[in-house]
Amino acid sequence: MSLRSEQERFTSTEVTLEVTSAPAMCHHGPFSNFRKKMQAEGKTSFGMSVFNLSNAIMGSGILGLAYAMSNTGIILFTVLLTCIAVLSSYSIHLLLKSAGVVGIRAYEQLGYRAFGHPGKVAAACIITIHNIGTMSSYLFIVKSELPLVIQAFLGLSSKSGAELVLCFKCKCGFILAGYLGYTSGFSLSCMMFFLISVIYKKFNIPCPLETEIFTNHSDNSTTEDICEAKLFTINQEAAYTIPILAFAFVCHPEVLPIYTELRERRMQNVANISIVAMFVMYFLTAVFGYLTFYATVEAELLHTYIQVDPLDTVILCVRLAVLMAVTLTVPVVLFPIRRAVQQLLCPEKPFHWARHIGIAVCFLFLVNLLVIYVPNIRDIFGLIGATSAPSLIFILPGIFYLRIVPNDKEPMNSRPKIQAACFAALGFLFMVMSLTFIFIDWASGESHNRGGH
Repeated sequence: MSLRSEQERFTSTEVTLEVTSAPAMCHHGPFSNFRKKMQAEGKTSFGMSVFNLSNAIMGSGILGLAYAMSNTGIILFTVLLTCIAVLSSYSIHLLLKSAGVVGIRAYEQLGYRAFGHPGKVAAACIITIHNIGTMSSYLFIVKSELPLVIQAFLGLSSKSGAELVLCFKCKCGFILAGYLGYTSGFSLSCMMFFLISVIYKKFNIPCPLETEIFTNHSDNSTTEDICEAKLFTINQEAAYTIPILAFAFVCHPEVLPIYTELRERRMQNVANISIVAMFVMYFLTAVFGYLTFYATVEAELLHTYIQVDPLDTVILCVRLAVLMAVTLTVPVVLFPIRRAVQQLLCPEKPFHWARHIGIAVCFLFLVNLLVIYVPNIRDIFGLIGATSAPSLIFILPGIFYLRIVPNDKEPMNSRPKIQAACFAALGFLFMVMSLTFIFIDWASGESHNRGGH
């Protein structure tokens, strides 16, 4: 979700297509001129690049972090959050080195350079699946929050509000389609307001919670059990923790376009600062959200506040801010999906409004249909965080590095390539284990009502 416009995205893609066949490690001739041109084209400052990448990282995953902490404990959650952040930084390092070898500034084109057309198709499909999951999480928030906000302000029934969701999202998607350059910053500001409110409400909501979420959590739980912060704990729902964290840190398809615009060639520093900033924001949200509700926190943190006091003024403002943030971001997420589909189905055809709008309508319909039947946002976080997220963070950067960096520069038995191979294997292991535990949780039927709406 960077601030690039769609036209800039297509321009960048067209440029990378021209150099896909350039030989690796060519330092003279046309490729050398291309690299000089790319360095001269950068117009974005270091600070703005940090902002853009931070905005690309920030997403709906922040709403599930307190729930993840409640299932692992403060210490284990902190260790896992730190590991995912460090591994994300290393993953970006692999992407930048691979892109530096061949001069490519698009994730899909790195796949083409590494494995030909199948690699390009695989990368585009994984990015599309991830963005569909991201859009689904945003629309799920709208589905769960918009009717309640309408009910609170206008006194309408929840059913009346729910009937507005699909029409509301479709209209906003088309209205905002041409005005996205100014929306991403506002979305990040809304999430900052959400964090401030989470910290503020920690000192205004006492425990025990004399509300429905406390009485329904467990018939066998005591007040002391519910209101005690766990430093280390493991339960069945801990299977969702790593997928939620991975989902929250995915920004890798946006790294190379942001690098193209960066005036100073210090993209790794941009990535490190952005990841650290989001790490702090994620950690504060998780800690204060967890210490407010302890074991009763839901998979969608905002919904937990609603059950305490649906008419709380601060929470109403936060709900409106989050709704605006996700509404403004859905069209941004739709753009890379449409770009990937057009590259796969009709890469040589000129722009056409009918095809442009048709792809958007089809995906909006598909995602809305998916959201209607998904019972819990935790399932979206878990499934996408266990499939496309490890592919984008671990597997693809690792295997791209192995294929693209020449063996005469770094042999396969060299330390960097061994690390890259282990990194890709770790991602595959993480994917298999996470999916296994999630499917076991679904099959057991004990996924608890916590986090459901």
